[in-house]
Amino acid sequence: MTNCTICEGVGLVRVVDANGNWVSRPCECQELEKEQRRIAAAHIPERYRHYTLDGYETAFRGAHPSLGQAHLTARKFVDAYPVDTAGKGLLFVGSIGVGKTHLAVGVLRRLVQERGVKGLFCDYRELLKSIQNSYNSQVQTTELELLKPVFAAEVLVLDDLGAQKPNEWVWDTVALILNSRYNDKLTTVITTNYSDLPAGGGALSDLERAVREPTLGDRIGDRMRSRLAEMCVRVEMTGEDFRQTVKRARFG
Repeated sequence: MTNCTICEGVGLVRVVDANGNWVSRPCECQELEKEQRRIAAAHIPERYRHYTLDGYETAFRGAHPSLGQAHLTARKFVDAYPVDTAGKGLLFVGSIGVGKTHLAVGVLRRLVQERGVKGLFCDYRELLKSIQNSYNSQVQTTELELLKPVFAAEVLVLDDLGAQKPNEWVWDTVALILNSRYNDKLTTVITTNYSDLPAGGGALSDLERAVREPTLGDRIGDRMRSRLAEMCVRVEMTGEDFRQTVKRARFG
């Protein structure tokens, strides 16, 4: 690593304070290095690492007003953290490709950079698969070791909640994570593609029930959906797949 041209690698610089005395201060390069370490420790995937709140686009043709409102909510949340958020998080709800993960990562990055937060990004499906794999006797990592940073993160981004096919084990694991963070009043930022509605088809006919879209209640259970209502401010996002309309892959 190249030495800082200001402090020459020492980490301290000499400055004159308000009283005209020469004093030592930490160099900005030290703060930048600490920030970079916190960003790395958040385990944001390479594909999402460039996502920022400033880089979220809402002015493209046909953009739904809810996207701009979601962007504003994310910014206000960061500005209010931690005093006015009081342990509450955000639940970004919307169809595929509207930018839920972009905003969640943008919030995480801003809090890490500006508030010195120790954060963590977790893909819901990958987390559950890692936990299941820990039950293999040949794997050295235990379930507790995997979940410890998830429980402890000051700010946790849980991406794509509900993506794993539900069963009793999945529901119990989700309950363990959410209840632990709820009890410790830790901030959780969540994204999901499923509508924030209860499980079951209600008074629907068998045919209607067969063709209806699954809900968040179906995927994580109504008890945990109710818990989320206490933990997070819901942010509804509507629109077409952003990746198909604005950021479609191209050569050149």
